[in-house]
Amino acid sequence: MRLVDIQLSVPAILLAVLVAAVLARGLLTIVVTITLTFWTLYARIARAETLGLGAHEFVLAAVASGAHSGRVLRQHILPNLLNSIVVVATLQLGQAILFESALTFLGLGLQPPANAWGLMIADGRLYLSTAWWVPTFPGLAIMVTVLVGANLLGDWLHDRLDPRLAGA
Repeated sequence: MRLVDIQLSVPAILLAVLVAAVLARGLLTIVVTITLTFWTLYARIARAETLGLGAHEFVLAAVASGAHSGRVLRQHILPNLLNSIVVVATLQLGQAILFESALTFLGLGLQPPANAWGLMIADGRLYLSTAWWVPTFPGLAIMVTVLVGANLLGDWLHDRLDPRLAGA
């Protein structure tokens, strides 16, 4: 967790720009950058959930009945941990879209002839005074995708995967 604390002390966008500037531009760079930027949240959530679940009666009963740690982890901890991880992943989907768009806008992500909203906004800013819609509509597409799409997907997955709501 010390490595997580160290990485969290560096601003995420600064880390993303540094990684993207060092690596070659392209889709793989975007994926590596987003992964290196976001993994800390998953590590913290997994640790906190695992420590919290370890004190529940069903885990203590499994340990008391002689189940080995692998079985307890596979049958009791991971199914309850999965819901939190999936919900965080869907909520971070919006942030990942914004990161990709920002890096591509800055010229550190996808390059032409690829199609990306960040490229569309970067190309459209030259026409902002005469054709305002050229950069505006890709920006609106990002906004709608992040605010509506990612959040609705996260809420839906939370309702489907929550073990406490399975009987409801």
